[in-house]
Amino acid sequence: MIGEQARLGSLSQMSAPTEAETTPSTRPGLATAARRALGALLGVPSPRAEVAVHRGLRVPMRDGVDLIADHYEPQLSTPAGTLLVRGPYGRSFPFAALFGSVYAARGYHVVVQSVRGTFGSGGEFSPMVHEVPDGADTVAWLREQSWFTGTFGTVGLSYLGFTQWALLSDPPPEMKAAVITVGPHDVSGPRWGTGSFGLNDFLGWSDLVAHQEDPNRLLTLLRQARAQRRVTRASYGLPLGESSRALLGDGALWFESWLEHPDADDEFWTRLHLREALERTDIPVLLISGWQDLFLEQTLTQFARLRDRDVPVGLTVGPWTHGHMMTKAAPTVIRETLDWLGTHLGDQPSQLPSPVRVHVGGQGWLELADWPPPMPEQVLYLQPGGALAAAAPARGGDEVFVYNPADPTPTVGGRLLSPVGGYRDDTELARRADVLTFTGAPLPTDLCVVGAPVVELSHSCTNPNNDLFVRVSQVDAQGRSRNISDGYLASAPDSGTVRLELDAVAHTFPAGARIRVLIAGGSHPRFVRNLGTGESVATGTALATARHTVHLGGESRLVLPADTRPPSTD
Repeated sequence: MIGEQARLGSLSQMSAPTEAETTPSTRPGLATAARRALGALLGVPSPRAEVAVHRGLRVPMRDGVDLIADHYEPQLSTPAGTLLVRGPYGRSFPFAALFGSVYAARGYHVVVQSVRGTFGSGGEFSPMVHEVPDGADTVAWLREQSWFTGTFGTVGLSYLGFTQWALLSDPPPEMKAAVITVGPHDVSGPRWGTGSFGLNDFLGWSDLVAHQEDPNRLLTLLRQARAQRRVTRASYGLPLGESSRALLGDGALWFESWLEHPDADDEFWTRLHLREALERTDIPVLLISGWQDLFLEQTLTQFARLRDRDVPVGLTVGPWTHGHMMTKAAPTVIRETLDWLGTHLGDQPSQLPSPVRVHVGGQGWLELADWPPPMPEQVLYLQPGGALAAAAPARGGDEVFVYNPADPTPTVGGRLLSPVGGYRDDTELARRADVLTFTGAPLPTDLCVVGAPVVELSHSCTNPNNDLFVRVSQVDAQGRSRNISDGYLASAPDSGTVRLELDAVAHTFPAGARIRVLIAGGSHPRFVRNLGTGESVATGTALATARHTVHLGGESRLVLPADTRPPSTD
């Protein structure tokens, strides 16, 4: 569950030593200079301490397995606190720098642990399965360490966020703060939450994890460079289970089981999700995400539930993808993390002026009291001839497209783990014969959309086995369009009115731009293609087309939470 950061992590592998070893700051002058330079680059406070690193510590689990951890020790008489970081991607670059050194140099004891079955830790890695008991056992070990400060916080992103939610499913009394960046709590949602499997992301992630410890570093780098092409090629194979296995080889043995359980409420998934953590958490939690992040809806759900329970919670959402969190988003993430930890592990006053901070595309950062803010509705109706206007069409009509799973509508940008995700030019996508487009007139003034757009369609389909993909894009003066918000619904009704809530956004359409709605029968390989036959996506081989009709009139429309100005910051 990690994108570019996992590829970075694969650059430097680390085998577990046979015994713990300590690396003191043998060249403190150079180390200090490097940490100061990194701090200046990130815009964070200067380092407070030299750091000694104790590598290869063995942390015993209740079943006799040892997990391997590194301890970053600040050379201070009064440390700022203790931090715990647990993940499956190794303990070397970039995690050593951005989780170990950065925080240890600013006074925190930091424990960076490899979860079960990864990078020298004992046992077998089975995604999400062992994180609750293993996290609790790690805290029990932490209590016994002579350097432990008595309380601790947690930090981390993606799977390193899931391990934090695992701890919060039964919060230890010593845990006082958490900063969870793009971290899911319900793993069934991103995989099957739309009713369609998130194929590109989770096949790609499984491929990465299956091969990330290959000792041949050059081979690993070459494999990662070709990863997206290989995943895309595998996604077209039938049956998909066999094609995926050919890509994965003898690794990632969990993948087929994910394909075989399409019901998000199946017991298979309920044993893995951590929804109860949202009901049990009572410590301050800072949530950080991006508008183009895979787990955006999870982060917004987390914020809403904690806010409703009066748990101290903050929310930051920037113009980022999942892979940006350890690159372009890193300065913001580290600054806000240090502030949150200083406030809730220490006694520093908070520097955050409001609970919610969001980046508005085309405008900049906006401070809000809550999410989503109250916004008026702007309604645009789908029109004959591909227009989009504020008044319902005077006459009805139908627009038709055919989805062919043998040539599925391709994914262009959006909330992907892949480097090809995010905001992309989708002009060519809009021109495909299997995509309907409805484009408005140039806007007379700026239009600020803050919240979740909704598309309602009067829709029918000749094939009961059909999906719907809907997108809102921005079209510039030259006719180029770019994605803003997506929605997907698998197993769409073959007749009636369909309502799709699209991705939450904070975006200003500038005066002169046009708003476009795209409608298709899929988005492959982001979502597994609907074969059109009702067969299992894992074992099916037959294909059948689906002829979709969108009926125009008052029922087919786009509803935007929008105004000419951003919402009030009060």
